[in-house]
Formats: sequence, C-alpha cells, structure tokens
Amino acid sequence: MRYDLVIFDNDGVLVDSEPISNRLLAGYLTEIGHPTSYEDSIRDFMGSAMHRVHDLIEERTGERLPSDFDDVFHARVFAAFERELKPVPGVVDVLEKLSADRVPYCVASSGSHERIRVGHRTTGLDRWFVDGRIFSSQDVGRGKPAPDLFLHAAERMGVAPGDCLVVEDSPLGVRAAVAAWMDVYGFTAMTPADRLVGATQLFSTMGELADLLG
Repeated sequence: MRYDLVIFDNDGVLVDSEPISNRLLAGYLTEIGHPTSYEDSIRDFMGSAMHRVHDLIEERTGERLPSDFDDVFHARVFAAFERELKPVPGVVDVLEKLSADRVPYCVASSGSHERIRVGHRTTGLDRWFVDGRIFSSQDVGRGKPAPDLFLHAAERMGVAPGDCLVVEDSPLGVRAAVAAWMDVYGFTAMTPADRLVGATQLFSTMGELADLLG
C-alpha cells in the first residue's frame, strides 16, 4: 500500500450517523424558529463542526442560537444513537484489512470527542480506536474545511501529510484534505459524486474501498 496512514472521517464513514443527526438537527432548528429541511441540513452542515451551525444561522438571520443549543442537540443525538446507530456496512472488514496489513489508521472528526466515543461504543467500533487514534475538531482552532484537523492527526501519528490518505463523505471534508495536501477517497453513499470535487478517487461501498486500498 502506498500510504503510511489512513485517516477516517467518522460520521457517515465509520458510523451511519448522518441520517440520524441531520434529521434531528433539521427538526431542532425548525422547532426554535429556523425552518430547515433534512435536505437543507445535509447540504449545509454535513461534515461540519457545531460552530458552523451557529455561524450560518447568525449570518442568515442575525439571530444567535440559544446558549444551550449544543447541549440539547447532543442529548437528543446520543439518545437516538443508543436506539438506532450502526457501523457503516463493510467498514469492519476495511479495519480488519488495515490491521492485518499493519497499516496505521486513525479517525479525525468534526464531532466532539464525546460524540465519537458514544458512537464507537454503541456500534462496537471502540475496539478499533484507542485514545491515541481519535482526533476531533475540539483539538484544533478551525474545523473542516480548514486543513488543521487532518494536519494535526498526521503530526500526532508521526506521518508526513503527503503520505496520508483521507476517507471522507462530505464536501467540507474533501476540501480540508485537499488543503492539507493529502489524497482523499470520497464516499458517495450519501453524497452525490459531483459534490466531492477534488477527491482523488470515488467509491460507493466499503468493498470498493478495500479494493482501492490494495
């Protein structure tokens, strides 16, 4: 394999959380007076850190979201995760392959450390990701599409950016990987291929990703 490190996004790539979280985000924003459809949420917020939600709503409406917005939203998301969350089909096979081939990997997510851990514990992926392999936008000053998070993960894992592969499913994540001068494979299960502009390769199933990894 020609990469020394594989960096996974979390939501939508490792855990099938995007439908859950975007449904709840759209519903909560609508509930507090900012009408948002599920499709709006996917388009505007998929793959982003929570500060982007606050920034876009204030930019569009001139109003700030409630101070407890994040806490309420995350409580709803975590409760739904306990009921509904599953690993992305086939991703365990990919992790098994990387482990067998002794290829280092980690996760770099726009979500909080708590969100990552709740999702991994619920789906059983926690056995694959110890603390030293988990990186969050909380660890850096700017989230995706800035390259900071991916660069931080590479530095902590001791790998040069040019030797890293990022696996992403959001336009913001692809932009961040490109800005970090990393190759990026775009997952099209939920995102149309034409929105993942700049991706090195595209794939629609984890079986395809395993083949691409060689």
